Amino acid sequence: MNVYKHARLIEIAEDIIDLDSSMRFVAIIDLRGNILESIMKNGKTSLKTQKEEEHFCHQVAQRRRMRQEFDKSLGKVSYVHVERAKVTQIVVYPKRKTVYFTLEPQVGADKRMSIINRVKEITGAL
Repeated sequence: MNVYKHARLIEIAEDIIDLDSSMRFVAIIDLRGNILESIMKNGKTSLKTQKEEEHFCHQVAQRRRMRQEFDKSLGKVSYVHVERAKVTQIVVYPKRKTVYFTLEPQVGADKRMSIINRVKEITGAL
């Protein structure tokens, strides 16, 4: 990846993490599941080790491929939302990258949808 593209991904990750105080973590992932850029919100601690995070991102890419099997019959997936006791996980599917981010679990539905829509706007060209 050239320096310009890398700098652009850093800016995108920073724009996403700065959307709201409830944001925890953002990763921009290639279609093979490799983390191209990631950032943790200042003052937050990771709930997974780096190795677990890398493994999780590879699984995100696998799940994306599995979901694409149904694109023709059901339509493309816009985003995936998982609620856990300690964190809310969101995966957004721009064309050539995958964006994974986490929020604090207590974020309400309206605020969560607003954040998802803003992330989709920011990452639409990826």
